[in-house]
Amino acid sequence: MLLIRNGYMIDPKSGLEGKYDLLIEADKIKKIGKHLTIPDKNCRVIDAEGLLAAPGLVDVHVHFRDPGFPDKEDIPSGAGAAAKGGFTTVVMMGNTRPPIDNIDTLQYVLDRGRSTGIHVLSCANVTLGMRGKELTPMEDLAGHGAVGFTDDGVPLMDRELVRDAMIRTAELGMPISFHEENPGMIAENGINRGKASTHFGIGGSPREAEISLVERDLQLALETGAHINIQHISTREAVELVRRARKQGGNIHAEATPHHFTLTEDAVLRYGTLAKMNPPLREEADRQAIIQGLADGTIDIIATDHAPHTAEEKARTLTQAPSGIIGLETALSLAVTNLVRTGCLTMCQLLRLMSTNPAHLYHLDAGYLAENGPADLVLIDTAAETVPGKYASKASNTPFTGWNLTGKVRYTISSGKIVYSDAE
Repeated sequence: MLLIRNGYMIDPKSGLEGKYDLLIEADKIKKIGKHLTIPDKNCRVIDAEGLLAAPGLVDVHVHFRDPGFPDKEDIPSGAGAAAKGGFTTVVMMGNTRPPIDNIDTLQYVLDRGRSTGIHVLSCANVTLGMRGKELTPMEDLAGHGAVGFTDDGVPLMDRELVRDAMIRTAELGMPISFHEENPGMIAENGINRGKASTHFGIGGSPREAEISLVERDLQLALETGAHINIQHISTREAVELVRRARKQGGNIHAEATPHHFTLTEDAVLRYGTLAKMNPPLREEADRQAIIQGLADGTIDIIATDHAPHTAEEKARTLTQAPSGIIGLETALSLAVTNLVRTGCLTMCQLLRLMSTNPAHLYHLDAGYLAENGPADLVLIDTAAETVPGKYASKASNTPFTGWNLTGKVRYTISSGKIVYSDAE
């Protein structure tokens, strides 16, 4: 048993907030109350005075590179990074090698995930080989544990195939997530077509590449009733398209990453390849639109798009280096620093975006604190200063190393067990 005493609890699902103790037995929260007594001498006690007790964070967009690229990240190291960042549940993307378009690969990643201490789940691919030509056996993959479908990393260009995929996933009652970048409009990806691309003398990625596919997929979602997620949104126009579509009903969701609500294309001039990602960092007006979208509920999920690469890969030239940065260990502190301390969001709103809403997208029993609910929670020192630099991930490709941020995870507890602590 584990007793957490004297913490300030926020449950974003119910809205319950205040100073409460939490008694955990096995993998469930047995009791939430004030001044709970220690039930027996074998019960471990954590004094959470000055700490925030919140649901374990849920990240629905991670790349753990296993199978295929374990030198970048494997499932145990990715899970370790997640636990350090306060995440108790993550959803892997399917662009591994081989891709997660078959039951054997799906079972491999799920089996590996079970031994990590946190909940490692996975999407399966929408199309075989991520080639955008033929749909995967979605019913079989769903029956063997896939929680959703995506070809993240590769946009789907065939409109009728996308329609068919939406119809199939709607019948299954499962979400389908979209990487919205039209490659036919992009000269060199990872850099915004604007100030950054002009500086480096390259073509870059225009905002229209995202806008065009977001517009198409929102229309199809409203027609088919599909449960869709617009991934890593980057443009103000796409935010407005989602806002309008959500007002028309349907199961429409959108996610924003910490790097897109923190940085602009100016970061590429300073950090080079460490600020190269797909979709790219845009303009200040786009960053502000994303923050407004998070505040008014248009964007209902914060996801990291944790994308580890080796130092050697990121040392290549700007056009040759891969896109993406790690994000699991910096997401919470970036959000506290840029969204909560600035007054854009309350802490309860932030936790809803990082736990309750992502769990709802994938129909997971997670993202809340309640008696008889899962004992997945994080204890956060919201006032503590933190400087990223020593990572549990195998990778360190991020522009945020050395930044002065606020908000630090003290304990991560998954299924009633402490899987990360910096307090001992």
